This record gives sequence, C-alpha cells and structure tokens, in this order.
Amino acid sequence: MPLCYAGGVAPHAVGHGLPARINPLDFGPLGADWTRLPRREAQRRAATVFARWLLLLRGLVGSQHVPFGPTAETAVGRVLRELTGFTTGADHLADITIPQVWHALRDPTDDLIAACRYATAQHFLDDTRPVRDALGALVTGHLAGLFDAPTTIDVDWSAPIQSLSLSRLDPLGDEAVGVALTCLNSWGRAMTDPAASSSPSPGDSSSAETGGGGLRIVLRDECWKQMRLGVDAVKSLDADLRLSRRDGTVQIVVAHKPSDMLTVGAAGSHAVAIAKDLLHLCATKVLLGQDDRIGDDLTDLLGLSPLHERIVTDWATAGRGRALWLVGHRTAKVATLRTHTELPLLETSHALTPVARTSTSADGADNADGADGAQ
Repeated sequence: MPLCYAGGVAPHAVGHGLPARINPLDFGPLGADWTRLPRREAQRRAATVFARWLLLLRGLVGSQHVPFGPTAETAVGRVLRELTGFTTGADHLADITIPQVWHALRDPTDDLIAACRYATAQHFLDDTRPVRDALGALVTGHLAGLFDAPTTIDVDWSAPIQSLSLSRLDPLGDEAVGVALTCLNSWGRAMTDPAASSSPSPGDSSSAETGGGGLRIVLRDECWKQMRLGVDAVKSLDADLRLSRRDGTVQIVVAHKPSDMLTVGAAGSHAVAIAKDLLHLCATKVLLGQDDRIGDDLTDLLGLSPLHERIVTDWATAGRGRALWLVGHRTAKVATLRTHTELPLLETSHALTPVARTSTSADGADNADGADGAQ
C-alpha cells in the first residue's frame, strides 16, 4: 500500500504461506502489570476482556449458523476463566488461543461439568456438541493456522498509519474473509483499548470510564462480508461503533451500496433491523454517485428528499470525488479533490490502468481513469 510506505510503515498481510499470525484472544494492554493491580481494577479488566472474548466467540460460532445460547455462554465463559487461571485467583493470567478453548470443551474437567450444572460428562458433551463443531471448523478449516496461534506481528500503534490486509484470503470466499475480519477487528480493539491507560494506580479506588491517548481513525472496508455471517457478527460491529466515543476512535464503515447493509438476513429479521440502525447510528454519511435504482433505495433508507436524491444520481455521478454529505441534520454537496501528491498514494486501479491518466474537468476537479482509491 503506497500510503503506508509514504508514512514510513510497512503494511501487515495475513494469509497462508505468510509469517503473520494473529491471536484474537490476546489480552492487549489490559493484560499488562496484572500482579500490581488493585483487586477492583483487576476484576474490571477481567470483565472487559472476557466480555470481548465472548462477543467474538459468539460471532464466530454464529458464522457457522450455530446458535450461541445461555448454556453455551456459560460453558465457554467458564472455560475462558479456567484456562487463563482467573478462576483459581492466579496472579498472572495465562495467554490462551481458540484451539485451547475447543480442546477444553472436548475434554471437560470435573469442575467445568459441575459449574455448568451437568450430571455427567456425556450430558455436557451432547449439549455443547454444536458449539464444539463450530469452533472445530474454524480451527481445522480454511483459516487454520492464521488466527489460532500466538501473535507473531509487532504493530507500532503510535505510528501515523497501520494496515492489516486480508486480501490474500479473497480466494477462500466471502465467508472466510468475514470470519477473518471478525477476528481482526476484535484483536485490533483489544490491542488499542484505552482502558489500561486510564486505570487507577495501586491504592487508588477511583475508576475512569474513558481512556487517554490521541484520536484514532479506524477504516473498515468490506464490512458487509462480516455482517453477512449472521446477527451476532452484526452485533459485534454495532458494539464497536457504539463504543467509539468511549474508545476515542472515529469509525469509518465503507459500503458499495445500501443493499450491502441489508443482505445480512431475511427481510424483517433482527439482523436487518440492527443493520438499519447502524446506518442511522453513523453521524456522518457520505453518499457518492449512484444509479437511479440505488438512489431510490437510499431515499427509502435515509429519507432523502427528491432534490438530495438527484444530487446523488446526477451531479455526484458527473465527476469523481463528488458526494452528498449528511452531517447530522445538515446536508452539503462536496467535491473532494486529490492533489498530484495524493494521486499515486490513493490510486487503486493500477491493475486496470497501469499508468493513471489525469485530466481536469470543467469545474476544476481532478479526474483519473479507474476507481477512486479512497471513499
């Protein structure tokens, strides 16, 4: 990615045959200095970590079209606490991976069976088989070896930009990429969690709700692949957006058309209802040029006036970088211009046009053959 190299950062790529491995069950900064934490702070951090992991595992199991009900949540939650040592009050919590969770469910301890209120081990195994099979498919399937081992990349989160690319996984299909996005998003959120920097020092009984540090922009491309995994994957994305203020992040979700957000489930389903809420949850909406049919869809979803719909389907399609911006209750016609310095950094159509040709339109906006590199 030229933009990363211009910022002095080498992008990280995840895929088979590459050295990068990411453990979505990493503690992140919340796992630092555990032995020196006051009891209340340790419990707060543990609750945050286990809740994030449960949300991730719920989404991963749901991606296999397996329900993750209260029984599964109890069993998996107990396994997470046992494997890390939290149940026994360990001073240092152990790092764990998804395969360890899978194996713990396949070979339950007596304490796990009793804690989940099963009479026998066989009863436990029968009830948790769908969850085990779903996790097993992730451990032994197309993504085996990528998200089921300790993390091998060292990301400098203080750098001006970072890129974690999953493009090498495209041949595996949209579902595999969606699962990978779910893992990557959960891991990225863990590694940049501001809660650790705002935690009280030993002996301080106070607890801050928001973390320090600079503002972070998170760009989510192809998010529809994650959302199509099911309602739990949609809930995971919804949680990230809703917590952006607390986490000090600006979340940018990129979609090609409104139907990307609405194909997450059957019409009228809970998943579609959440997806529609996501559209309204976004404080700023940038609507680039679309054809008349998609313009009608946007009008239905966002309540555009006839004038605003014409801006999207007419004016915005006549020049690159043109869009209707919806900022709260305000609207604006905006033409984004790329300078000659920015053009080679943001161009993504090199495969179609080896040498990008630029021209100047009558209104002075820069144009280049091919697709916009950034939206």
